[in-house]
Amino acid sequence: MDYHKNAPWTAISRERLARMVIEGGASVQAAAARFGVSWKTAAKWVGRYRLLGAAGLGDRSSRPRRSPRQTGSLLVEKVLALRHGHMPGYEIARRTGLSPASVSRILRRARLSRWRDLNPPPPVQRYEHPRPGDMLHLDIKGMTRFSEVSLRGDGRLRGKQKHPGFLALHVAVDDHSRMAFTQMLPDQKAETTIGFLNSAVEFFASHGIGVRALLTDNGSSYRSSQFRQACHAMQIKHHRTRPYTPRTNGKAERFIQTALREWARAKHWAESDERDAHLQPWTDYYNRERPHGSLNYKPPISRSEIGTTS
Repeated sequence: MDYHKNAPWTAISRERLARMVIEGGASVQAAAARFGVSWKTAAKWVGRYRLLGAAGLGDRSSRPRRSPRQTGSLLVEKVLALRHGHMPGYEIARRTGLSPASVSRILRRARLSRWRDLNPPPPVQRYEHPRPGDMLHLDIKGMTRFSEVSLRGDGRLRGKQKHPGFLALHVAVDDHSRMAFTQMLPDQKAETTIGFLNSAVEFFASHGIGVRALLTDNGSSYRSSQFRQACHAMQIKHHRTRPYTPRTNGKAERFIQTALREWARAKHWAESDERDAHLQPWTDYYNRERPHGSLNYKPPISRSEIGTTS
């Protein structure tokens, strides 16, 4: 039983009351007055202690032993079968003769009250390529430029000019080692993305990782003929995810969420340039020091060629 630490009436108190009557010879009325309960309550716990001992002093379920008006099991099965046929609750009530409230309770108990419960998402299939460089996950996250704006005494904003524009956070994550390479670039055009790919390949090569394949989403820069030709020139296989399935490229998606939480939104930045200046120090920390759950809480550098030889 989960009692409050200062609760006055617990199984220990009940046992003391029962022992006071049975072993101490006190009357039930005197024991009830001593423990501040009614004589009927005291008699109940004395009787349970005589019959079951200390094991009988715990709280029992308040659920009734019989429920004559409970919906029968065959009718419940019919309700669930109709629900699995994607029938709404009010229609199920009309066909079975039950009230909508009864149908709602049955569906809630079976966890079928919401439409999404009828089509649960497919189970997550985790995968990992056997060697560093077998697959590089690429993705882009749009980031907003901003500058500090002061507030006047009358509530008007001072220093707010036209929208300062957007930037693009390009990320590359190695599937096996989880090492990451990031750059904050001005846009998501094909030329910019190709330049980032070249820099990423050089970065991983400096850590003894040769990139052999890419996995990207279906962004316009990744679908462009220039990007396809660049991959062909570097002899890198390019794979794209199925449309509207970001979980397929989950390692890059997960890295972006981590970066936003631990870097971009970790503190109040006065302006976007200050935020962007901390991107590379945080990425180095991520690669070299930050424990990674899927790597037995070791940093990603431990799985690179440099990390395994040092």
